[in-house]
Amino acid sequence: MAAETIDWRLQGRYFETCNCEVACPCVWLQPASEGECKLLAAWHIDNGYCAEVGLDGLNVALACYAKGNMIDGGWQAALYLDLRADASQTQALTTIFTGRAGGHPGVLAALIGEVWGVRKVVIDYCEQGDSRSLHIPGVAEAEIQSIRGITGGDATIANPPLCVVPSHPAVVAKSARYRYRDYGQDWEFSARNGYHSAFVYQP
Repeated sequence: MAAETIDWRLQGRYFETCNCEVACPCVWLQPASEGECKLLAAWHIDNGYCAEVGLDGLNVALACYAKGNMIDGGWQAALYLDLRADASQTQALTTIFTGRAGGHPGVLAALIGEVWGVRKVVIDYCEQGDSRSLHIPGVAEAEIQSIRGITGGDATIANPPLCVVPSHPAVVAKSARYRYRDYGQDWEFSARNGYHSAFVYQP
């Protein structure tokens, strides 16, 4: 499907966690650690717009299941949009995160073969020091903590072949907890892979 011609831009912070060992081999186009990836990603939009619609302060999350090499596509996914978004904001977020507006979300959406659903929920996205956490009541809870590099500071990965955010290096992290329950799925892991960074998306 061709991308719609829309003026839009999102800037903020994101994190993800999955069931792979640290650090996830999927970003290097290798099979997931356990042969399948169970991914949860979350975005907090600091500044954003789509056409005339402002998107500052809103949150988005994505749950995703993929077998084998993620680059092969066929992902199954569910999209969660901030309950605080009004009708225009909801439409704008849906257009962007389902890939219809192009940019990197369009690259990721092209790998999705089945959409479990798109719905609005309460999304609590939190950052504190080197930890990132997400809570969607009755659906998901996750927390990751950054891994320190050998010379101090964050351990990072830059410019891998596959990633959720290409605009910034990803800080490598490990999950303190991860639970997802929706659309017939029930995932629970700890001490597994995580990444986080700032992000910029645009056409």
